Amino acid sequence: QVQLVESGGGLVQAGGSLRLSCTGSGTSGIIFSFTSMSWYRQAPGKQRDLVASITGDGSTNYADSVKGRFTISRDNAKRTVSLQMNSLRPEDTAVYYCYAVQTKTWGQGTQVTVSS
Repeated sequence: QVQLVESGGGLVQAGGSLRLSCTGSGTSGIIFSFTSMSWYRQAPGKQRDLVASITGDGSTNYADSVKGRFTISRDNAKRTVSLQMNSLRPEDTAVYYCYAVQTKTWGQGTQVTVSS
């Protein structure tokens, strides 16, 4: 049973940076390395939207709203996926979730709040 745990959320002023991490357990590093991983976010009263994704071989994809500001990366040996968020805006405020595509597993979420 794959489990995902996010960390790194918090409160930051507009223009600041945060780095989110998602660590997987219940799977080997080799299996993890073949798993596409994504970050989603959900603001109050809104649907959960894809922010960024990364395949096992490192190909990335970003929502238009975060291109050039956010960077997704992975360390398969540590079974970790990270989301570096720069130039944060108040509209980035949301609960951010890690998602393992092949196993359809969600993390518990971590709150990111950007003040203006």
